[in-house]
Amino acid sequence: MNPTATGRLPDTLALGPVRLRVASRERTSRWLEQVLGLRAPTDAGWCAADGRLLVTLDEVPGARPMPREGRLGLYHYALCLPSRAELGRFLLHLEQLGHPWAASDHRVSEAIYLTDPDGLTVEVYADRPRSTWVRDGENLVATLDPLDRDSVVAEAGQSAWQGSPAGTVMGHVHFFIGDLAGAERHYVGVMGFDVMSRILRGALFVSAGGYHHHLALNIWAAGSPAAGPGDAGLSEWSLRLGTPEDVEALRQRLESAQVAFRSEGTDLLVPDPWGILARVSA
Repeated sequence: MNPTATGRLPDTLALGPVRLRVASRERTSRWLEQVLGLRAPTDAGWCAADGRLLVTLDEVPGARPMPREGRLGLYHYALCLPSRAELGRFLLHLEQLGHPWAASDHRVSEAIYLTDPDGLTVEVYADRPRSTWVRDGENLVATLDPLDRDSVVAEAGQSAWQGSPAGTVMGHVHFFIGDLAGAERHYVGVMGFDVMSRILRGALFVSAGGYHHHLALNIWAAGSPAAGPGDAGLSEWSLRLGTPEDVEALRQRLESAQVAFRSEGTDLLVPDPWGILARVSA
């Protein structure tokens, strides 16, 4: 059965680029190129080697950086590399640059975390094979174990990092939100994501097609103000569905739930209860 016929998002779902507010386009562009290895073949934004658009920038001079405690809105965006070998090359690249990083072994993936010039967190990760993922009842098991740096680096072989390779995609986005119940009503009950895990305290992980998560939501900054137009943060994230019929099915669910959204051409612009804006297209 077509998932959209039952109110679920299609298995063909993929994430598109994030659009960020930054204090200096030049400064962030330099960081995206030198640290993440993204390319800017056009004025449209920053891409992987195969031209896949991953990041676009809105310059807001004087934008307030993300505070350590966070603001409601973006926690991080996450670029998924096509292999563990590429993750090893990226880690060696960071060490050669002397750029600070943190890391975790999530069991379903291995991840490196960075902070950009505006204090925004970026995750760069590689998935483990789905055949190795483990469920505990209704929850997909994910961990916060230390990354085995030496094992990851050993995968790099003799090849050096050449920038974000072909096959790099926007793997997931992670948001600070005000309450988990409201987030679940919006993202699961209306948007149509499936719950993958509630195993981490104060967080909810949802996806389509059985992925470990396309979207993570946490209340770790609950009580903080929402990021506004004068704050560095997320202007919008993008959700790519399979067909125009999938978009229309979502439109009908939004209308039935009386969610205030707007259309822009064939795209839907859908805010969540905290004003985090999703651009939905076919």
